[in-house]
Amino acid sequence: MNWYCDMAPGHPVHGPYHDEEYGFPLADDKALFERLCLEIFQAGLSWLIVLKKRDSLRRAFDGFDPAKVAAYGEDEVIRLMADPGIIRNRRKIEAVIENARRLQVMSAGGGSFHGWLAAQPVLSKEEWVKLFRRTFTFTGVEVVNEFLMSIGALPGAHRPDCPVQARLDSLESPTGDSEV
Repeated sequence: MNWYCDMAPGHPVHGPYHDEEYGFPLADDKALFERLCLEIFQAGLSWLIVLKKRDSLRRAFDGFDPAKVAAYGEDEVIRLMADPGIIRNRRKIEAVIENARRLQVMSAGGGSFHGWLAAQPVLSKEEWVKLFRRTFTFTGVEVVNEFLMSIGALPGAHRPDCPVQARLDSLESPTGDSEV
């Protein structure tokens, strides 16, 4: 999504995300869960809306702690649907809760979100989408593509001549592999 490199730098909301987060590898499960949730909330909306509501979403969803969100029941769904600071779409809210539960199952089996991502072979975008659809909910093509680009697992987050891409190119894990 190279247009982001044209409009984000210097923008008060998009700029910091573009310059410091978008395309950078993530290893922390809570941060990965948050990013997946943000992409789910973005579906059909502008990314600017999501970024503006990010702090409210963090507060409303207990810092995107998967263990806490997985325990949500109908009372929390009602609370979230009444919160004017967040994106109040019941299907998206329920998807976030269900995905937290699925991450808890993964964790109970001794795994982690980061470990699950890192254990995958090199996959095409289409293969990633199929895998995400088998593992999570509300993970269509755009959600999966943007999530994976946002964490550096798929190329294309930045134009080749973007200064942020130069920073990303200089990042290397101790093993020489990407940090997904």
